[in-house]
Amino acid sequence: MLAEIITIGDEILIGQIVDTNSAFISKELNKIGVQVYQITSIQDDRKHILQALSDARDHADLVLVTGGLGPTKDDITKHTFCEFLDDQLIDHPETLENIHHIFNKYLQRDPLPANLEQAKVPSTAIVLKNEHGTAPGMWMEKDDTVFVSMPGVPYEMKHLLTEYVLPRVIQEFNRPHIYHKTLLTYGMGESAIAELIEQFENDLPNDIKLAYLPSLGRVRLRLSTKGTDQEGIKERVDNQMNALHALLDDIAVGYEEETTIQQRIAALLERKGYTLSLAESCTGGAIAKEITSIAGSSSYFVGSITPYETRQKVRILGVDERLIERHSVVSAEVAEAMAERCKTLFDSDVAIATTGIAGPTKGDAQSEVGTVFIGIATPGRTFVEQFNFGKPRERVIMKTTNKAFELLLKEISKI
Repeated sequence: MLAEIITIGDEILIGQIVDTNSAFISKELNKIGVQVYQITSIQDDRKHILQALSDARDHADLVLVTGGLGPTKDDITKHTFCEFLDDQLIDHPETLENIHHIFNKYLQRDPLPANLEQAKVPSTAIVLKNEHGTAPGMWMEKDDTVFVSMPGVPYEMKHLLTEYVLPRVIQEFNRPHIYHKTLLTYGMGESAIAELIEQFENDLPNDIKLAYLPSLGRVRLRLSTKGTDQEGIKERVDNQMNALHALLDDIAVGYEEETTIQQRIAALLERKGYTLSLAESCTGGAIAKEITSIAGSSSYFVGSITPYETRQKVRILGVDERLIERHSVVSAEVAEAMAERCKTLFDSDVAIATTGIAGPTKGDAQSEVGTVFIGIATPGRTFVEQFNFGKPRERVIMKTTNKAFELLLKEISKI
């Protein structure tokens, strides 16, 4: 079964917003055995929308459309659907009631005439109630293809998709089962991994596909297959994944569906009863952001400091000024002192420190742009590793963040 996703909105095409809707829809469809054939972004233009709907009808069983359902004149999706379906708009009483309810309860005023227009829907559409907004979802059909129109507001779309659209797709379509399992690895590049597992990849059954999904400092390895026997395909992929995991045991972190490296670190810290603090210079809080994105991190994460300016490493952290003068602010000696002083300042069991040159200029440092030192202080020892992550700035910050997690996980796993 094939699906196409169409996102409508000039704001997507000019880069004003990022299309997160398509990623969410694709992932949810895949879970129920629906393969996304194509994702198309188009402008709020009648001819463009008509052409996109016509093209999608020719190769998709299911077409999911987001956007263009607002109350302003540039939102023309419903009118264009009526033209495409040879239909007409009619008032939908339940949607009209919902609009009045939302305005009275949350805005304490009556809706404008433009808002009430959102209660008009194509006469042949099955209306999907939007509990979180005024624009309803619509389920429509033409030439054996189902078209579903949903608002572009992400939280409204997600609610409609999960509560109404997906259950109806499951009920009305026969679908194969699709199963993925993804191994997370750190610290080895894509080409090095490919060489290491070459024989494994050659021996894979033809219906099980291996995909490499690299990013800065990490590579995800996904095994996928599909079929009618849900338990059977799961068992076959899991068996292959166990073999792959064994080959990459030294760099494997866990499975994407089950854990992340941050969650692995969290579990280890909690099990050992350790606390963590951070002194981030070149990463500017990026590590702290990742750690605090996990619910419950307050049980082990005690705090962080961002002594970005050289003086603050001395004033707040207490790094010896003579050390900086002797070795430079970007050095192994300063990274070691930052980690140890951070551990003392926060009275934590473990501390991470980063100092480096993210660029584009060197600032107070003497080293080349991309040079980074990461210090880790634990109850047993303090150590520092040096890296050169090159350019640009975003790459240096991301690779430093990922490498800090990798070093921390390896270290606390040994304690």
